[in-house]
Amino acid sequence: MILVLGGTSDSIKICNLLNSLEKDYIVSVTTNYGADLASKCAENIVIKRMNRDYMTKFMKDNNISLVIDSTHPYAIEVSKNAIEVSDFLGIKYLRYERKSLLDEFDYEKVIKVKNVEESYQKANELGRNIFLGTGSKTIGEFTKNLKDKNIIARVLPTSDVIKMCEEVGLNADNIIAMKGPFSEAINEQMYKHYDVDLVITKESGIEGGFLEKVNAAKNLNIPVVVIAREKIVC
Repeated sequence: MILVLGGTSDSIKICNLLNSLEKDYIVSVTTNYGADLASKCAENIVIKRMNRDYMTKFMKDNNISLVIDSTHPYAIEVSKNAIEVSDFLGIKYLRYERKSLLDEFDYEKVIKVKNVEESYQKANELGRNIFLGTGSKTIGEFTKNLKDKNIIARVLPTSDVIKMCEEVGLNADNIIAMKGPFSEAINEQMYKHYDVDLVITKESGIEGGFLEKVNAAKNLNIPVVVIAREKIVC
């Protein structure tokens, strides 16, 4: 049995390939949104945040012989757990990683940082109306550490994500609940509408609309703080 660590558009392509090869597999996701995405091509779907102990038991119980990791480039914890557990159990591990685009920009106002902490430190120096295109998981860190700033957070339009945003202090004026990826033109109009003077984003690759976010900012001469990916050694 193959275990596909999914929840991304990349995992859909992998599942479609496995379907064409008539392979048996299980797709593991962490959210209902990820399950909805996987249901387009897969039948055997598990919704569970797996720590190392649970992942070990799951792989044993389901006779997993191959792990294909197609999680988001920033889902570091689950990838590290999968590598360790696969190595411990003697299971082959394959990782699909989106191409990084970070070194392909000539925009002088792209500011590369190593992590979320460095990104909000830079943002406290540079911005007032700050657009967050980093996803929902770190919203709480930003609202806690961006002092006297107006935050505009673009997140998935799911009830649990919006509730979480409200719990950390954001209201309807601060939340853009839309599913991407977005075109350069849409990003540009959003930046204009909210009078954005700083964009913070992750380097999520072509699939995550990274080029469109940065190019829209470049068109408007807006600085972009980019949180670089942590390198994973398989």
